[in-house]
Amino acid sequence: MTSPVPIDVTELTAKVKGMYQAVAEKPHDAYHFEMGRDLADRLGYPAGVLDQVPLEAVESFAGVGYFFDLAQLVEGEQVLDLGSGSGMDAFFAAVQVGPQGHVHGIDMTEQQLAKAERLRAEAGSASTTFTPGRIEELPYDDASFDAVISNGVINLAPDKGRVFREAARVLRPGGRMVLADIVTETMLTDGIVGNVDLWASCIGGAFQQDRYQDAMSAAGLRVEVMRTNPYEFLSEQARGASERFGVKSVCVLARKT
Repeated sequence: MTSPVPIDVTELTAKVKGMYQAVAEKPHDAYHFEMGRDLADRLGYPAGVLDQVPLEAVESFAGVGYFFDLAQLVEGEQVLDLGSGSGMDAFFAAVQVGPQGHVHGIDMTEQQLAKAERLRAEAGSASTTFTPGRIEELPYDDASFDAVISNGVINLAPDKGRVFREAARVLRPGGRMVLADIVTETMLTDGIVGNVDLWASCIGGAFQQDRYQDAMSAAGLRVEVMRTNPYEFLSEQARGASERFGVKSVCVLARKT
């Protein structure tokens, strides 16, 4: 279920970092995925909260779903955002947890972190912190967070089982993991799974949805909700994979057992 995949991890990491460096620095360029406020509006982000998020963070938003209705964040909670990018979801969550709570974002792309930190400083947000790191090896103590969130990132990780185990480790008992991600209805072929470009395009690393749930369960995360999102694939390649393998975006709510 979590065996090594036939992919060059070093090459994949470089591809992903290069792509999201561009997303941070040139958010208005054309990409194989949609970005920005129009995407966030269509996915269901409420305008009243989005208006409180730094504009540049919204411009670089490249998520695949809206899950905050499932997260049910409350004031004072501690939240971790896996693959926080330029910070839109982290800033969004910070509005909900208020000044007594805190949102920690972690990302491996230096340019994304630099942008998020600049926006945090400009906004004077004391409720957010951005840290460099990999989601497979979190630099946080056990049972540190009430909620772990992630948007369109875990499909890019070669070892998803490890990501889920780390998320479960840092969650407090009864805490929840709430995410949006890309999955498939049927298994992808080896040719797709072994293609670094398709991984970086959020296709090659997508797990079959039952396998995805199994990986979460094995990590001690009980899946309570998995629903399909109104997400549209832009590239012809992605649309073809969606038709052939049922590639789609889902939101998931899972609780630490």
